[in-house]
Amino acid sequence: MKYIVILGDGMADEPLEDLGNKTPLEYAKTPNMDRMAREESSGMLRTVPDGYEAGSDIANMAVLGYAPEKYYTGRGPLEALSMGVDLGPDDVAYRCNLVTVDDNTMIDFSAGHITSEEGAKLFSSLQKAAPEVMFHAGVSYRNLLVVSGGKGAATTPPHDIVGQGISPFLPKGPDAELLMQCMEKSRHLFDKHPVNHARIQAGKRPATRIWPWSGGLKPAFPLFEKKYGKKAGIISAVDLLNGIGRCAGMEVIPVPGATGYLDTDYAAKARYALDAIKRLDFVYVHIEAPDEAGHMGSVEEKVKAIERVDGVVGTILDGFDGVVAVLPDHPTPIRIKTHSRDPVPFVVRGKGTDEVTHYSESAAKSGGFGIRNATEFLDLLFGES
Repeated sequence: MKYIVILGDGMADEPLEDLGNKTPLEYAKTPNMDRMAREESSGMLRTVPDGYEAGSDIANMAVLGYAPEKYYTGRGPLEALSMGVDLGPDDVAYRCNLVTVDDNTMIDFSAGHITSEEGAKLFSSLQKAAPEVMFHAGVSYRNLLVVSGGKGAATTPPHDIVGQGISPFLPKGPDAELLMQCMEKSRHLFDKHPVNHARIQAGKRPATRIWPWSGGLKPAFPLFEKKYGKKAGIISAVDLLNGIGRCAGMEVIPVPGATGYLDTDYAAKARYALDAIKRLDFVYVHIEAPDEAGHMGSVEEKVKAIERVDGVVGTILDGFDGVVAVLPDHPTPIRIKTHSRDPVPFVVRGKGTDEVTHYSESAAKSGGFGIRNATEFLDLLFGES
């Protein structure tokens, strides 16, 4: 038996007045997910353990069967692994966003989705001004800061504080002073940088500073194949997910046109998944777009993203006769523009049937699988029943 999991990041939500008190999942046209719910079996999944923030790192680790309580050290080191950054045993890696802060308020956690090329130029300049740490430019606003011999810091994800004053959320703890120095250097340097001058002239938001968060030491996961006896691959345009995959020894499958944003090539992701499953036993297809739309607070874009995810589901259902599962990792409600801890709906083809007639947050609550912990999810998929 072979298995494909399709994960729409942040796809779950709350009922919205603009949608007639329906959630985006209920409002969107999702004939393929609904067909699965009607013909197969659904349930709810708790993806965020008590005591942890509702992040994609925590939730996706749990869905893949790696208990965050045992294996999680921080988001930064997972992204470092994806970027090929070789961390030493005493290196603390922080995710390092390029952000837009104006009048001490977090305006944009992505600096207007700055390009990778622009970001690389900013970090090249910043590295010369802050040689006490190492910067690694990544994709768009998603970058890395490494502190050799670091001790860690309490930090806040910038997407959690959009529209709020930043002062209460600045780093605290052993590495805080160093991180704050780097943030201040970036503020002064970026203010005069040609990249930002060009962005402002083009009517785009500038990257006004860096924002380090979620630092940690290099983690050690048991290999997926050893844990489950299956050769696995992951498809994602997000460094975090690819880092989790690399840490688990999964094949990281690059897809041309996959961007990790609203304009990603959904059809290409489906095609590459169908090709990969010919040589692998398990493929994990991660699609970031619904989460990005949720952080933007855009109902229209979230509905569009969900409908495009449904297109991926349809292509895979038609081209693959094994077990297929569809789920979000966590909700990203439009109302709050960040993640929440609520359980998420899942539906599985090939593991029995129930009385559910469509795929949604409310419908899945009465599904045949009931409510489960995410770390048990793959055991459920791979089990005999």
